[in-house]
This record gives sequence, structure tokens and C-alpha cells, in this order.
Amino acid sequence: LAQTLGVEFSRIQFTPDLLPGDLIGTLIYNQQTGDFTPHKGPVFANIVLADEINRSPAKVQSALLEAMQEKQVTIGTDSYALGEPFLVLATQNPIEQEGTYPLPEAQLDRFMRKVIVEYPTIDEEHEIMKRMSVNTPKMNVNSVMSGADILRMRESLDEIHANEAIEKYILRIVDATRNPAAYGLDELTPLINHGVSPRASIFLMKGARAHALLEGRDYVTPQDVKWIAMDVLRHRVSITYKAEAEGKDVEYILKRVLSTVET
Repeated sequence: LAQTLGVEFSRIQFTPDLLPGDLIGTLIYNQQTGDFTPHKGPVFANIVLADEINRSPAKVQSALLEAMQEKQVTIGTDSYALGEPFLVLATQNPIEQEGTYPLPEAQLDRFMRKVIVEYPTIDEEHEIMKRMSVNTPKMNVNSVMSGADILRMRESLDEIHANEAIEKYILRIVDATRNPAAYGLDELTPLINHGVSPRASIFLMKGARAHALLEGRDYVTPQDVKWIAMDVLRHRVSITYKAEAEGKDVEYILKRVLSTVET
């Protein structure tokens, strides 16, 4: 992906012994000058892959949180701005629990989308097997865009029209996760521990605008909102023990919300 976009990429393998300095960098003492000079870490890239992010302790997670929220990092007493565009992709290991640290809700909320990666289909895995079972797989990738192109596309999102009815539709979806009984979803009340945050409505609008742009339209429809809704909301809703006991997960709750809230 980074090669096709012509931007810089870095990958960080998160482990329980990782330190914030391994992520953001540190100050190195120069014996000749007697000064401390900053050595920037792997977070100084355009696309950063945080592999198995739930294996890192809280200090490392908080260091990454500053980078994601403020688009800067602090090394010593100085702050350094990150380049644009800047994107953090993170993976979580959903199976093993030993040596893992669940991400706090404040950091989960920084991620725009949570995408569930299922097993590949037979045809997809066949293609993976053919590509990767040779000693030297051919992975010729051409750059088709640049970082400047991405920034221009991002600015053009402001020109995608979203009618006030779309805004109200997004707000109703968000509110239904907090007050389900107000939308005739009384059965969801004992299943939801807390609803989504205000970032959900912001990201729903941004994601809907982006989908409209990619579809070649200069206006947003309710279908654009529904297309992005599950990915934006699934990691922001907390369910109760009652929901888990009844086998009703976040996906079930969100499907009920999306099918019930008036379009």
C-alpha cells in the first residue's frame, strides 16, 4: 500500500518488553559536543503498522496515543511534528491472552475503523499459496499516487455535500446506541454497557463523504453511511455480561440499530 502511494512505511512489532523510546525515539548523548541529539523512532513514517498492539504495556500505548491524536511526539523536552499523511494501522491478536494488555477505551476511540479479518476463501487462499510458496515471490508494485495527491483528495472531501437530513440520520444512529429505548429498541437496553462517543458521528460523516467520493458522487446518501457504519461503530460500543451470556455480540446490536433507525 505504501509503495503504491509513494509514501514511507514502517512496521513495529509490539512486545511486552517494548519501551516508549523504541517507538518514538530517544535522546542520544554526543561525547564530542556534549549535547543530546534526538534519534527519531519508527513512528516517524507515513504509514505505521503496529503489529499485535495489545501486546504492549500502557506506557507504549500512551506514547502512540499522542502520535495519533496530536500528530506529534515528545522526545525529552521537545515536540516533533509527524509528516503528512499519517496513518496508524494496528492488528490485535484475538486468540492468546497471556502477555497482552487490552487497549483502553480512550485509545480504541482514536482508531477510525475496526475491520474484522476473517479466514480467506478457498480461491483467495489458493492465490496466496501460489504467490508465497515460491522462494522469490514476484511483488512488483508501481506507485500510482503521491502523498500530495492524498492530501488534495482529503481536502476535496469538504466539497462533498451532506444534506442536514444525512447529519440528523447519523446523529440518530449514534443516539440509538446510547438510548435504544427511545427508538423502540427496549430489548437492547440491558445489552449495552455504554454507547458510542462523539468521535463516532465525526468519523461516520468523514467515512460517508469518502465513500461518496470514491463512488464518483459529490453528495452523500444514507447508503454511504450504512456502508461505513459497522466498521466505525463496532469498537465503540461496550456490551454487558448479559449480552455475552445470551450470545448477542456487538454486530447483533448494531444490525438491530441500523435496521430500526429511520432512514
